[in-house]
Amino acid sequence: MSQTNFLIGRGELLTHDIKAPKRKPGKAEVYSLQEANRRLAPQFSETVSALDALPAEACPGDFGVARLTMNPSYIARSFFPAAMLRAVGLESVGSRTVKITPEGWTKKGTPQECTTTELFVAGKRQAFRHLQGWTRSLVDETDEALDLAHIERFAAFLPEERIVNYGSNKDRFFEVGIHLLPDEDRLFVQQAFVRYAKRVGVKVHDTLGFTAGGLWFVPVEGKSGDMERLAEFVFIRVIRPVPKLRGMRPVHRAGGVAVGCSLPSEQPLSSEPKVAILDGGLPKQHALSPWLRSYRVLDEGADDDPEGLEHGLAVTSAFLFGPIEPNGAAARPFAYVDHLRVLDRDSGAEDPLELYRTLGFVEQVLLSRQYQFVNLSLGPDLPVEDTDVHAWTSVIDDLLSDGDTLMSVAIGNNGERDRPSGNARVQVPSDCVNALAVGASNDTAAKWARAPYSAIGPGRSPGVVKPDLMAFGGAAAKYFHVLASGKKPTLVPQLGTSFASPYLLRSAVGIRAILGSELTPLAIKALLVHAADPLKHDKLEVGWGKVPENLMDVITCPEGVARVVYQGELKPGKYLRAPLPLPAGGLKGNIRLKATFCYASPTDPQDAAAYTRAGLETVFRPNEDRVKDGKANADTKGFFDMKNYVTEEERRSDMGKWETVLHGAKNMRGSSLKNPVFDIHYNAREAGGRAMNPEKIRYALIITVEAPKHADLYNEILRAYARTLVPIQPQVSLPIRIR
Repeated sequence: MSQTNFLIGRGELLTHDIKAPKRKPGKAEVYSLQEANRRLAPQFSETVSALDALPAEACPGDFGVARLTMNPSYIARSFFPAAMLRAVGLESVGSRTVKITPEGWTKKGTPQECTTTELFVAGKRQAFRHLQGWTRSLVDETDEALDLAHIERFAAFLPEERIVNYGSNKDRFFEVGIHLLPDEDRLFVQQAFVRYAKRVGVKVHDTLGFTAGGLWFVPVEGKSGDMERLAEFVFIRVIRPVPKLRGMRPVHRAGGVAVGCSLPSEQPLSSEPKVAILDGGLPKQHALSPWLRSYRVLDEGADDDPEGLEHGLAVTSAFLFGPIEPNGAAARPFAYVDHLRVLDRDSGAEDPLELYRTLGFVEQVLLSRQYQFVNLSLGPDLPVEDTDVHAWTSVIDDLLSDGDTLMSVAIGNNGERDRPSGNARVQVPSDCVNALAVGASNDTAAKWARAPYSAIGPGRSPGVVKPDLMAFGGAAAKYFHVLASGKKPTLVPQLGTSFASPYLLRSAVGIRAILGSELTPLAIKALLVHAADPLKHDKLEVGWGKVPENLMDVITCPEGVARVVYQGELKPGKYLRAPLPLPAGGLKGNIRLKATFCYASPTDPQDAAAYTRAGLETVFRPNEDRVKDGKANADTKGFFDMKNYVTEEERRSDMGKWETVLHGAKNMRGSSLKNPVFDIHYNAREAGGRAMNPEKIRYALIITVEAPKHADLYNEILRAYARTLVPIQPQVSLPIRIR
């Protein structure tokens, strides 16, 4: 019997720091200082008039907030107008991405509509009044003058622009996102808002509020007409109706003959992984007890939601066993599971404030740091928006930013809603950049496709590729069978992304169970993306693709293939060189290289246009001998197709580098490679500008070399790097087939 070649580990021992390459000179200017003064002077005047018209109570501390829109040629981090804002006494409190048609740009041809960054800048109203006089004192070529010339538009942030949606006449609960001042006591803004809301007849439920980055999300209660007066409060970023929770109702068909199955007699493959399912609870009678480590109710004073219990049981069954064949044998679980009830009868009440209560329970679990793997198959019934980040996304992303927890999130079953309006897009919080957003396929077989109900991308930038991955979730022609309530194992048919998500997490936990703690949750996330196959499907529908049903396809290397895992930390501003391991004599014939980078990033929720604080610039240098005159490093070759991530305008800035997952593959001749490397530069930003004290971030890199003319490629590479690379051996005794 031939040996099984598992993943090759310790690739990070091959890496080393290198000197930073020389930077190219700055880009050409669109507007001169004189043109900038001429264009912006009337805009500054209008801004002052609008801010001065606001009531004093709406401007605590005499503050105002305006919108500063950058010319699209200058939306990279290096063009953040720090010098100007500092000089005039303003500060950025947030940002978002907007579409404009600029008067001019650095490209050839007539300017077209394109995306750019809009900053929300706050300061005393007196500071806004002094803007015009300050601009007349500027000297050409100074940092302040250049910053001014990079502004395309400047305007007050008007009350009506803060209201995203009035909802219906029946809506009386609204969600308010409020900017907090970076360097001030946050209570100053919060208390001023509560006082102002009371003045205009709006009740603030401040005990249910969440602070994420520089934003305070808080629910309020009042009439639609009251929101217009409330919107005059200058620090408000957004007002919208509080969304409902997604429908939690299982779709099984009632009646008919009960279909049974047999459950495994063995314990889980490993007792090490710590896994939590956050859902609607479990019924009093169920067949999961042998694999249930614990069951916790997060609000003991609330009753069960009967339909939530059905959903919770189905989701937990999907994690433990995957889809169960009717009258068949369920697969052996990979690990024990904890079920935590975060959804109860109160959550299903008419009071939509329970959405905040449920998020509080999710936050409580993630803050405990007890779990390496978590599944969430619920959330607001709200498609993602490009302009603002939701409280659910903000809170969860922040708690996952250390990379210690792998969380799978169902993207929603709204895929058959209207596409042009955006109602079919992935739902909050599956737009998290630090989680795995999971969509549903209609089959486990090779000819799978997106299940029609499964939501579609794109996500927000960064985080454009959403869903991240697909897993079987059931379809009308082939249901996802899970355990029904009762001690006897009987099955019910289901379908939904609610079941695809825990089924994918099952694969992640399976990798951890088999290969042990040597692989971090980040490395497991990278492996799943690396192994996914989109077939020929549109990336907007299936993301990186569907994960193989057989885990051995993810964690082993067939003949002619070597898969190497790199795990480590990146230092801000530094360059790391990651060599690709090759056999001692190089490679022959046609080959294929595949690489996946994955890292966890701190986030700035108030800066939707600059959401992730960490970004990677990665370049591939295939041949060390090909060096242009005067250059210190070998020529680069494109590897990651940035069309997967950003528009043409964003590619001209630095937007693509802020994606937390990079995945690409290239075919080439083996003879074209000589000591090939990836050079990785970790960029750090904060609130859209340069970061003051950035921290190291954790990363994982998976590289696969496929060389059909090298049948023993795996062992050739291990021999060439015998002192460095080692196989990652299974930590458990494996059954013949893992699925």
